[in-house]
Amino acid sequence: MLIRQLEYLVALAREKHFAHAAERCEISQPALSLALKQLESELGVPIVLRGNRFRGFTVEGEIVLKWARRILDDEQAFRQELRVSAGTLSGQLRLGVIPSATSLSAALATAFAREHPGVSVTDLELTSIEILREIAAFELDAGITYIDNEPLDHVRSIPIGREEYVLVTPPDSPVAGRATVTWREAAELPLCLLYRDMQNRRIIESVFEGVGATPNARVETNSMMSKYTYLRSGTWSSIMPRSVIDWLAPPPGMHVAALVEPTVSKTIGLVTAHRTPVPPLLFAFWQHVERAAPIIDLAAPTLLAT
Repeated sequence: MLIRQLEYLVALAREKHFAHAAERCEISQPALSLALKQLESELGVPIVLRGNRFRGFTVEGEIVLKWARRILDDEQAFRQELRVSAGTLSGQLRLGVIPSATSLSAALATAFAREHPGVSVTDLELTSIEILREIAAFELDAGITYIDNEPLDHVRSIPIGREEYVLVTPPDSPVAGRATVTWREAAELPLCLLYRDMQNRRIIESVFEGVGATPNARVETNSMMSKYTYLRSGTWSSIMPRSVIDWLAPPPGMHVAALVEPTVSKTIGLVTAHRTPVPPLLFAFWQHVERAAPIIDLAAPTLLAT
């Protein structure tokens, strides 16, 4: 069994398409198919469900895929440790980030990459559930997500800061000009919110439920930047993390008010797989976040990158 065969298998799982997986691995499709057939022969089990197109993996294939991901992750950690022993920290740091924490992740990763020129960063905007799933599948090294709202299983976490919420509303809104707005009042406005499968939306829904209100969600999107773009139209109101509005500045003409009754905040933190040994690159990033967490201000996270 060769490392490259495992790489082909993981690429196929990611792309779900033989030709795309072959292109990703920079080989021909026949060569990729032959390598996977050789892997099946060596292990003595069918791995891929074959047909005119990719149909998924067999039960045995899912087991092989799980271990392939772990073996490849360990192989990367092994190479990192060798480079560290030679005095160089290098490699790719793969981060998953909830939409409201993208400015925070950019600041942390930029400062870390500046400290370690041999490190590159992949930063993916994902839901909190996707982040945990990708960490468990060894597709991500770490995530920046909520750590005090929903259960976190089989991960280590460290708090970074608190996320607070504000109402952003047009100048002709019935609550425009006020310093504070209640959640019940906000529920009556035409709102642009994130999809229901995103934890930010679930947090907001739980607050509305707690005050006996149902939000008037007229627009739903899966991107915080998309929400911000809708706000620029001057038509919709939205509930936004204060850090995002402080980072991007309110859209022209839009009014920002604190949400009260209740005042809500949630902890944003770094999560990683609970594993031993910890890969050197991930261990270094964990220490970097530990040093930064006591001084970071979510309202101005770019201060970390200076």
